[in-house]
This record gives sequence, C-alpha cells and structure tokens, in this order.
Amino acid sequence: MAETLEFNDIYQEVKGSMNDGRLRLSRQGIIFKNSKTGKVDNIQAGELTEGIWRRVALGHGLKLLTKNGHVYKYDGFRESEFEKLADFFKTHYRLELMEKDLCVKGWNWGTVKFGGQLLSFDIGDQPVFEIPLSNVSQCTTGKNEVTLEFHQNDDAEVSLMEVRFYVPPTQEDGVDPVEAFAQNVLSKADVIQATGDAICIFRELQCLTPRGRYDIRIYPTFLHLHGKTFDYKIPYTTVLRLFLLPHKDQRQMFFVISLDPPIKQGQTRYHFLILLFSKDEDISLTLNMNEEEVEKRFEGRLTKNMSGSLYEMVSRVMKALVNRKITVPGNFQGHSGAQCITCSYKASSGLLYPLERGFIYVHKPPVHIRFDEISFVNFARGTTTTRSFDFEIETKQGTQYTFSSIEREEYGKLFDFVNAKKLNIKNRGLKEGMNPSYDDYADSDEDQHDAYLERMKEEGKIREENANDSSDDSGEETDESFNPGEEEEDVAEEFDSNASASSSSNEGDSDRDEKKRKQLKKAKMAKDRKSRKKPMEVKKGKDPNAPKRPMSAYMLWLNASREKIKSDHPGISITDLSKKAGEIWKAMSKEKKEEWDRKAEDARREYEKAMKEYEGGRGESSKRDKSKKKKKVKVKMEKKSTPSKGSSSKSSSRQLSESFKSKEFVTSDDSSSGENKSKKKRRRSEDSEEEELATTPPSSEDSASGSDE
Repeated sequence: MAETLEFNDIYQEVKGSMNDGRLRLSRQGIIFKNSKTGKVDNIQAGELTEGIWRRVALGHGLKLLTKNGHVYKYDGFRESEFEKLADFFKTHYRLELMEKDLCVKGWNWGTVKFGGQLLSFDIGDQPVFEIPLSNVSQCTTGKNEVTLEFHQNDDAEVSLMEVRFYVPPTQEDGVDPVEAFAQNVLSKADVIQATGDAICIFRELQCLTPRGRYDIRIYPTFLHLHGKTFDYKIPYTTVLRLFLLPHKDQRQMFFVISLDPPIKQGQTRYHFLILLFSKDEDISLTLNMNEEEVEKRFEGRLTKNMSGSLYEMVSRVMKALVNRKITVPGNFQGHSGAQCITCSYKASSGLLYPLERGFIYVHKPPVHIRFDEISFVNFARGTTTTRSFDFEIETKQGTQYTFSSIEREEYGKLFDFVNAKKLNIKNRGLKEGMNPSYDDYADSDEDQHDAYLERMKEEGKIREENANDSSDDSGEETDESFNPGEEEEDVAEEFDSNASASSSSNEGDSDRDEKKRKQLKKAKMAKDRKSRKKPMEVKKGKDPNAPKRPMSAYMLWLNASREKIKSDHPGISITDLSKKAGEIWKAMSKEKKEEWDRKAEDARREYEKAMKEYEGGRGESSKRDKSKKKKKVKVKMEKKSTPSKGSSSKSSSRQLSESFKSKEFVTSDDSSSGENKSKKKRRRSEDSEEEELATTPPSSEDSASGSDE
C-alpha cells in the first residue's frame, strides 16, 4: 500500500466558489494547497471523524468532517479512484469511506439539520443541499420565516445571494421555532457584530489602499477600519499573509495585509491593505484587557502595556490576533544597498521586493507572485532606453506581469537572485554565459547610441577628415574634382590645336569631347557641394594678442573692494559675496559712483586706442600677404604663356589654349578653398584679369621682333 496519494486538479468548495489546487493524502493527514492563493489546509489524521464519497457536478467528490465541526469538500475525482481512496482511508485513518448520494427528487420541503458548521436540508435520509454557515453574512427573521444572506463571491459568474426558509408553527409552549432556527444559524455564521469594546485602537493611520486616513479598532475576531467616508470590517479568517517591508528611503515602513476574499468599495476590490508608517513615530499602547486575560489569550506574545515604534506595535498585535507569520525581505540586496528595486508596473512607479518565496510589488496596484506559481521569468531590453531593462514574469495560469524601467545596474543582482531560487529563465540560452552577455548589454549605451547620435558622430568624423585634407592640401595648385596628373593629357588633347584641326573632319570626336566636358563639369560641381560643408567646422580662434575689453565701473569697484568685504564678513561664500557687493553698490552715493565711472571711461579710451593700433597692424600684414600671392600667380602665368619660335598663327592658337588651361589648373592660395559660390565667381574674375596681364606682353614682343626682322 502506498504511503501517500497525490491528486492534481482537485477543486475545493469554499464560500460557493471552486478553488483549484493539489490534494495530498499521507499517513499523518490530508493537505490541500490552493493554486490561486497558496493557502494550505492541513487536516490531521486524528481529527477526521467521517468521510463521504458522492456523485457531484464535476464527477465525484469527497466530503470530510472533523471533530471540531469543520467540513471540507473536494471535487474532481474520477469514479475509478474510489477503491484506492477507500483502502487508504481504512488502512491509515481507520475510517470507512461511505457512498452517499444526494436526493434529486426536486421536493422543496424536508428537515433541517445543524451539524457543526453545516446546515443540511434532508428529504428522508438523503441530503438535498448543504449550506456552510460560515458563508452566511446576515440572518433575519419574520413571521414563520427565516432569511439567510450570503457573502458575495467575486470569482463566480453566478452567486447565491439569499435563501428563505418557511418554518411552520409548533404547539410547544415557550419555544419559538423561528428564533431557535435563527440562533442556530447565528452561532456559527460569519456575521460581524461589534459587540463589546475594542482591544485597542490605532488613530489616524495612513492607508495607501484604500487611500485615506483610518482609525483601526482591533476586536477579538475582526478589525474595523473607520474612515471619514467608508467603514470596513475585516474578519481575521480572511487574512492570508502579513508583510513588513522597509521603504527604499530607509525612513518609512510598509505593512501589507493580504486578504481573501477582498474588501469591497462599490465595484472596486482591494486584495491588499497597505499601511505606511514613519520609523520615527512612537506609541505607548495599553490593551483593554486585564493581565490574566492577556496572558491566557496571547500566551506571552502580547502584554497589557507596550511601547515602541508605531509600525512595530501594529505588526505585533496583528501577528498575535491573526496567528500568522510576518514575511520580511530575505537576503536580497540591490545595487544601491536597498532590499527592493525601483520599477514601474503598468502606468505607476513603485517598489519590487524579492522575497524568500516570491515577489511583491507595492503599491499601485499591489501584486504578490509566489515562486511555485511562476512558469518562467524573462529579462528583456527596455523599450524606450538602453539605460534600463524589463523584468517579465509569466505564471502557470498564463498571466504575465512586466516590471519595466529597472536600472541596468540592478541586472546582475536580480539575475543572481533568480538563479539562486532556481526559477526557469526563458532566455537562459542567451544568458548562459551571463558575464559576457551582460557586459555587452551593459555597455550598449556607450557603444551603440541611438540612430541620430550615431549619424552625428559619423558626420563629425567626415568633417574632421575633410578639414585635415583641406589643411594638408592648402598652397598646392590642385582641384579636388579631378587629378591633374592623370587627366592632364586628356584635357590637353581635348583643347590643343591638333584636336581643333581634326574636329571639322570628324564629328564623332567632337561628340566624345562634349561628353568628356560634361563629365568633368558634373564631377567638379559635386565636389564643390561637398567642399562647401567644410568651412562650417572651421572656427576662428581668439587672437591672444588682441586687447582685452575694458571693465565696467561696478567691476572695477568690486575688484578693489573684494578683500575688504571678505575681511568684514569672514567665511562668506562667493554667492553671498556677490549679493553683498550688489547691495553696497546699490546703496552707494552718486558722487562715489562718478569716481569709478571716470575710471571706466579712461579704460574704455585706452581700449579703443589699442584696438585701432591692433587692427592697423593686422591690415598691413594681410596686404603684404596678398601682394606676395599675386606675384606668385604672375610668375606662373608668364612661364605658361611664353611662345615658341614659329608662325604667329600657331603662337596665337597656343596662347588661347594655354589661357583656357589656366582656368582649370592655375589656382592661388586664396582661391583653393572654394568656400562658396561668391568666392568661386570672384576667383574666376581675378584669374581672367591675371591672364590678360600675363598674355599681353608676349604678343607685344612678337610684334616687335617681327618689325626688327
């Protein structure tokens, strides 16, 4: 016989809803774990008094009764599993698993039986339906009638809200059957009645969800939130977990109460009650009970008189009354040293706390995710910037949570935490090497900028290269549109006398020449457009020899008075000194200011005089440079325009061809930069004037030599 039996996809009926989970039967008892809330029901083997097997809507179900009157219902079994369960119950629990079917006659009259926390409506020996009295929220009576109202179930599409029982009158004297029925229901019902005084009261606590300031009244079985607009009564049986979380600023604390079912405000459901405390706020608390009652009820966990931080007192009282452990952050420590990570969930920013058994996000909306319900996690690149990343969690039910805008410095810490908890990482294939992969990711902001910034960097490099090329090539007579060394022969053939002589006899050659001219012209125009962008990068530096601008009257006075102000006000900062000086100058008389105005006027005259001398010297040096350049151009032109001994017709044709070539090849330092169109036109006009000066003397010498002959 097996020591344990395990069943998956078993449903537990709780307050009208069917909660999915896992059921485990062992020799020690029965354990059911709710897949949705993670809540665990543990039934000891010695507490079981009865086990019933019956047919239900979802197949077959198991109904268990305990000694203290609790009833547990589990559905989702197959018919073939009855024998296995019956043998297990008989061997380990010494109980007979009885088969008992529900009555399906459809009658609406019968007998009501109260057994523990269960109301059973029977017809004969067969039950028609059963009502857990913990589901009852209100019980009202009328003439021969009892009305039961139930807690609303948010998870169910259709909920039972009300049942009315007709109770016929009896002939027994002194016994009202309606009141007896109602008292049996109220004794076991989950009806919150604020009877008696509160154990203690916490005044004006700051609550984040639901938002507002609330007084919290602590009663033996429930806590009462009393605000200006709304009141909430929360039974301790609905509290699932308690969390005490430090804020990132280390000055505040979150106290989180997880609730199932949630509290309701209109159509809004609050699954978490979040209180915010300051660490500096202290309180002295006295319980409204005598010392014997406190000792008997809480067994040393609380005392009648207590004092300390407010958040410690609230958490201590709640822990004692709810009888649940308080969850605090584990060993995780982020990049900044805090036990949480700043991130965004949906549209709000908050804090994500990695815990020992799950994650919790506060505060809007609060989210708690247990490790056992996580299918996998994923580390994704941020969608808006490379300075952050996203942390995605997908549960086994298919729900996905995305926590975005996490600083990239937190990546290593968070990955190590997830890896240590042995959670399935979706992109582990990409992250297996972790350190190299993370390094590439972490440095992405430095190596791969956005498209705009990359383009600007490339353009900057091109401009620098072009500026260097232009500075290296300055003074050389070259044009960037073509290479004279390679193309000089072609140009000479195109425009020399032989080419012109043969053009009349061969039209095909003239067409080719025309095409060559167009190609050269296009290449030069494209290079000119590129070269026009270069001067944008060149900036004239400030001449260190230029005269300095004169100071104003106020600045002259401030320089002379600065030390005096410092001595009168020792330890004064620069900002305060400037303010103080402004106040003194403003309060100064007109006569004293005139003295500094005269000094400022003298300084201005000296500056103007020095500026005239500086500009005059700079103008003469520029004129000398221009004259040297013109002489250099004339020498080059005379060399090219010297005629060879021959006929006058040949010399004139050669002069024309040489003058045409000079437009393409002869350049000066002034015209080689090609900054813009206006300078280009000016260069051409200067070149044409220089050609006339250079070509005229040879023609006169030729005529003179002819006359001598």
